[in-house]
Amino acid sequence: FSLELRPLGIAFLCLALQQDAWLQSVPLCLAGFVVQGSTGEAPYLTQQERLEVMSYVRQAVPKDKLLLAGSGCESTQGTIEMTERMAEAGADAALVVTPCYFRGGMTSTALIHHYTQVAEASPIPVVLYSVPANTSLELPTEAAIVLAQHPNIVGLKDSGGDVTRLGLLVHKTQNEDFQVLAGSAGFLLAAYTVGAVGGICALANVLGAPLCQMERLWRAGRWDEARELQHRLIEPNMVTRRFGISGLKQAMEWFGYSGGPCRAPLLPLTEAQVSELRQDFTSNGWL
Repeated sequence: FSLELRPLGIAFLCLALQQDAWLQSVPLCLAGFVVQGSTGEAPYLTQQERLEVMSYVRQAVPKDKLLLAGSGCESTQGTIEMTERMAEAGADAALVVTPCYFRGGMTSTALIHHYTQVAEASPIPVVLYSVPANTSLELPTEAAIVLAQHPNIVGLKDSGGDVTRLGLLVHKTQNEDFQVLAGSAGFLLAAYTVGAVGGICALANVLGAPLCQMERLWRAGRWDEARELQHRLIEPNMVTRRFGISGLKQAMEWFGYSGGPCRAPLLPLTEAQVSELRQDFTSNGWL
């Protein structure tokens, strides 16, 4: 979920309307939702706001849809406490981003210890989250392979875009109860081909149905059609990389959702950026 944030709070009325729009149009192949991930501006919300949003969304999302909650904090203890509270608020699993402020100290040993402690304490399953574009830190492959052996660590969302790494992770964890998920729609089809089971994609906020259609085409062996659709999704998918959350929220407005402003210090797009972003969607036949 992307949220509409206000300087002094969250626009819960807009969130309610947005949830209704999503749930009415959500393709059946979407397994669930993520609350308080990168797109949800989790780093800019207070702890209380994060929990309020989680509780609010839990009331609206059908029980047959998974609800993952971003619960990562910089400290291990903070992450444990947030994960426990997200579970109390109704999360089915926790999406835990790598701590990164003291990046130089985030060795494989440190990260294995961090995630093991979180998983041991968590009342819900844990999904690892590696997003180097935001953290400047990639969860080391060897650390992910070790952590995949923990019974309460069930998967990895990898947003790095290295398909070779994804394939290796699938290969090395194939005997574990562990799933590898693409973290971006830009390489989703490639991720499927090396064994990823799905994706957690920001672009699904606006183009969820085409992403599901691409999966169906791939599963049906209709490779040419799947590849053509993937090509049309690449430029729109670059919305967050080029224009950040502000760009995604602008795109949501074009597709009938309420994007709203970002929380400071993020700024709205300039007119030139809006024009450039619209061209990426228009030139690929989405607007």
